[in-house]
Amino acid sequence: MTRIDLDDLPPKVAALLAKVATGEPVLLVEKGVVVGRLVGAAAAPDDAAEAEPAPTPEETAKEIFEQFRSSIEDEF
Repeated sequence: MTRIDLDDLPPKVAALLAKVATGEPVLLVEKGVVVGRLVGAAAAPDDAAEAEPAPTPEETAKEIFEQFRSSIEDEF
């Protein structure tokens, strides 16, 4: 499962995602084309976040590289 930390997003985007109601659809649009769909779900209990194992160094490096690549692509 992909995890998006709202603290890592711009404040406007984080606020919009935080307000999504359970079952409410969210469209991801890029240059006028729908590139993805999300559906709001009930917030998980805090215990679930703590039970998640820490990412391995390889996973962390992969995530950092993907964020870097994405930011470079956004610039050009």
